[in-house]
Amino acid sequence: MAKGKSKALRVVRRSRALIASPRHWRARLVFWIGAIAIGAFSAAFAKAADLAQGVFLDITGGGGWHSYIPLVLTPGAFVAFAVATHFQFQGAQGSGIPQVIAARHLHEDENRGNYLTLKVVIGKVIMTILALGAGASIGREGPTVQIGAAFMLKAAKLGRLVHARGLILAGSAAGIAAAFNTPLAGIVFAIEEMSRSYHVRTNGIVLTTVILSGIASIALVGNYTYFGVSHAVAEFPGDWPLVIVCGVVGGVFGAAFSAGVLTITKRIRRWQSVTSLTRVILVALVAGLIVAGIGVLSGGMTFGTGYSQARSAIEGTPLPPEFFLTKFIATISSTLSGIPGGLFAPSLAVGAGLGSTIGLVFGAPAGLAAVLGMAGYFAGVVQAPMTAFVIIVEMTGNNALLVPVMATAVIGYGVSRIISPDPLYHGLSHYFIADAIRKQRKEAAEARAAEAQTAETKPAEG
Repeated sequence: MAKGKSKALRVVRRSRALIASPRHWRARLVFWIGAIAIGAFSAAFAKAADLAQGVFLDITGGGGWHSYIPLVLTPGAFVAFAVATHFQFQGAQGSGIPQVIAARHLHEDENRGNYLTLKVVIGKVIMTILALGAGASIGREGPTVQIGAAFMLKAAKLGRLVHARGLILAGSAAGIAAAFNTPLAGIVFAIEEMSRSYHVRTNGIVLTTVILSGIASIALVGNYTYFGVSHAVAEFPGDWPLVIVCGVVGGVFGAAFSAGVLTITKRIRRWQSVTSLTRVILVALVAGLIVAGIGVLSGGMTFGTGYSQARSAIEGTPLPPEFFLTKFIATISSTLSGIPGGLFAPSLAVGAGLGSTIGLVFGAPAGLAAVLGMAGYFAGVVQAPMTAFVIIVEMTGNNALLVPVMATAVIGYGVSRIISPDPLYHGLSHYFIADAIRKQRKEAAEARAAEAQTAETKPAEG
């Protein structure tokens, strides 16, 4: 009895300390402000990215010689952004998700900060917006993950909060949730893709961050469904061959994208192992020319995020059969160029195009086939099936397709794992971890050399 009373008293004292302590309130306020800032910043970032893409379409959509402007604008912008990223904003290239995964695995705060500093975030935001204004086949969702993680790491330092790894995870979840207005997908993404594990304590931090950032985002842009509302229905058993084929084919192409990016990135990094401005420029130039050439030949369909094409397919308008392949090439070229930019939106567009093409073969409704194609391909690229089916169901507002989308995502994931066992984001994160460790060792060696030189000069001066 006394033992139970003592335990109850300890709980009461701990509760009073948590409520009354100024230190705890300061930490909470900094944490809450950081979470709200993620939602507000994500909303502003989304608006700026959409405006930039609109400006590009206005410049190049007038017909005649205007349609050939990307042949100069796109490669030139790729070169400028790749050089700026390589020499001024190291850690800002690509999606941003591999950098956040790397930061969670690095134990030294200085190493984490290399990828999650305000300088990197500012560079990433500006160059992603400008790259969309130049026609790059990228998205803003991956960069939003890096932004969210950087904000929460900064909040951890200002509020003297512990569990920095958990806060980085929370910022990542809030970034995805705010970017797509998909709170459940943000939470699932954090658990399945970013941490690959489940921790009860961290889960509370993730939930709180997602809720607060979501409130801020909704207050600015309102509540919406990213791709509108899909009314497609998959009948059993008539439409299930389409489910299986979308899963298998989506997994094959998703694995091809993932394996292609990992393999070519490895070769490019070896080729650029000696810092060479010429090689950085050459890679960006070739990638920019490919993106521009495909965009011009496709009538501009492959430029940008691919949002309008994907939404059109989901709403029932079939995409041209070649769209998914041209968008696939434009996206892999943009990813390998060295410029900042994410994969989520372009991958969903490729998946919608793939599903639309498969639907034409099956004679299936375009809207249904597009949603299933998105699930199979996206799960194949990121190898995170739960994230894939949750995010697609939330973005289309169609709970009736939950089981078919889930099945397609699991099939796509399984096929992709067989072909390409290394998950894309985690495979890319190894390069950033290695870079941070290499930099740390180099700085330590330089410090030791400086100390040795100082020790040698002291006797001589004496």
